[in-house]
Amino acid sequence: MAKQATPTTARMTQAGLNLIGQALSIYNADLRLAVCNRMFATMFDLPDHLTRPGVPFADTIRHLIARGEYGPADDIDRMVAERVAQARAFEPHYLERTRPNGQVISVEGSPLPEGGWVTVYTDITAIKTQERLLRARSEVLSDQLFVRAEELAQANRQLAAANAALRTAQADATEMAARIRLTTEMLPAHIARLDRDRRYSFSNRRLAAVFPGAQADIVGLTMEEALGSGPYATIAPHLDAALGGDAPVFEMTHDPTGRRIRVSFTPELASDGDVIGVYALSMDVTEEAQARAAVAQAAGRQVAAQLTSGMAHDFGNLLTVILGLRDKLGSMDLPPPAREAVEAIGVAATRGGMLIEQISGLSGPRDLQPRAVDLRALWSELSVLAGASLPRAVTLDTRVHGLDEPVLLDPDALRDAVLNLILNARDAIGPRPGTITLSARPHRDTWLEVTVRDTGPGFSEDALARGAEPFFTEKGEDGTGLGLSMVYDVVKLAGGRTQLSNARDGAQVTLRLPLRVPPPGLPPTLVLVVEDAAHIREAVRDRLLAAGHTVLEAGSVTEARGLLDIEGIGLVLSDIMLRSAETGLDLARDAEARGLPVAVMTSLPADAPLYREAAAHWPVVRKPFSVEKLSAVLA
Repeated sequence: MAKQATPTTARMTQAGLNLIGQALSIYNADLRLAVCNRMFATMFDLPDHLTRPGVPFADTIRHLIARGEYGPADDIDRMVAERVAQARAFEPHYLERTRPNGQVISVEGSPLPEGGWVTVYTDITAIKTQERLLRARSEVLSDQLFVRAEELAQANRQLAAANAALRTAQADATEMAARIRLTTEMLPAHIARLDRDRRYSFSNRRLAAVFPGAQADIVGLTMEEALGSGPYATIAPHLDAALGGDAPVFEMTHDPTGRRIRVSFTPELASDGDVIGVYALSMDVTEEAQARAAVAQAAGRQVAAQLTSGMAHDFGNLLTVILGLRDKLGSMDLPPPAREAVEAIGVAATRGGMLIEQISGLSGPRDLQPRAVDLRALWSELSVLAGASLPRAVTLDTRVHGLDEPVLLDPDALRDAVLNLILNARDAIGPRPGTITLSARPHRDTWLEVTVRDTGPGFSEDALARGAEPFFTEKGEDGTGLGLSMVYDVVKLAGGRTQLSNARDGAQVTLRLPLRVPPPGLPPTLVLVVEDAAHIREAVRDRLLAAGHTVLEAGSVTEARGLLDIEGIGLVLSDIMLRSAETGLDLARDAEARGLPVAVMTSLPADAPLYREAAAHWPVVRKPFSVEKLSAVLA
């Protein structure tokens, strides 16, 4: 607390301590002097450098031992080590001792809740002298004085017993407090208490783990001093509510790192109902928030699919009729104006069919298939794919900052999204010369940021506000309004987010995706592949062999059961649908009963009953797949 006081307060506190007639010293949890008064230096005749805050306890005790304060010192280092060890396991105590100069002092020490201790030294030489004189003249004292002395001695014995019980209780409380602190330090959350002045009176030193960049030792600081003005501005209204008696729970984004943090406040009430403090619990829920976003997006997509599937089917039938009639009219001998009208009908119907396909891609089922991806290789591939669609006056500049190791993401989905953005940037630049910059960089250890920036005119205010809406376009008849919506959809499905903005020289789209490390590859092992289609079984076998695995093959459940007893099988990989009464799930149960690892492969849709049953028990990989994708699914 002394570290946090203002200079004026510190001087007033020190002046007050110097007026006390007893010596006082306070050491912190690191066994360094926090504060002492003038009487402490005078009583033990200490040099100035041993009375300054921060001096180690060991230095002071070594000086006193060497001077003979504790009697003859045969081994100074051993005596220093013993007293330092006692200080680390500090317990409340009271003792009286006679110093080498004949002075008698009482020593009373007590531990502090946050670590360290305070000790008070009192000169009781005069009191002891009076006691000796009293004993020397005891023969002339009255019987009544002896009785009073006996009563006083009995009371002292009772007091000593009570003090012993109190010390035991204090030791138990100290041990319990240490256990509570150890427990709170082990929790993956920041636990703290703030007083009415919004100053921390307790903290489990986990703040920096939840709010990266914050201090670990925050006791005595205000919340604004500990977190900074930016995060505190977000939290302050909720803290106000807690100090008013509410118990708010909320989530916030830590802007410097992009982490999602959940904070809950619980008011501490006095016996009269007044709020005297607030307990705070803060947790990093970034991965949970990413998963929630992905689940919500998947649920929204499912609802959209249910709403649009029937409409798309009927509309597709209607367009088929229209195109058929167009063909019939085109075979007739029509005047030129009518023929032009028929051709326009055909163009409109064809465009409507393309629009239906895009709607199906937006709302229909899509499974992300993350695997290990080298972003530099992916960017190089994108340069080739996009180059054919860019005019000579437009340059595509690709950059990867850091990210030397592969990252876990769906390269096909990211490729489609980035190609969409590059083509949008091309259209924005128009016939003028320009540059499109595609870059990727890590944001802390939480996000992968992909940025597409162009040198066009930038986004309009409407585009910035409504760019994610399906069918919103500023391209007139040349636009469908589904491009950016698909980008938003893919990024949201991965648990990320998309931001539109205007840079200094054009438009900018930032995709922020979860930054994840790929799981380790499947180590070389003996794989039993069960597939009734010979050409598919051969393709899977060849991929596994190329990855260093050994392969056994079976075309049916019966044939595979005869191979399960072969020693060394590290994975049973079976198709779900086999041309027999039994399915791959029956084989999977038998293999699992023998303690063998199991994975299943399939082309069934995700809503098929057998697919759902398989996914509830074993890893499921969709065909076609790579060995890398199989490794990711198993992980």
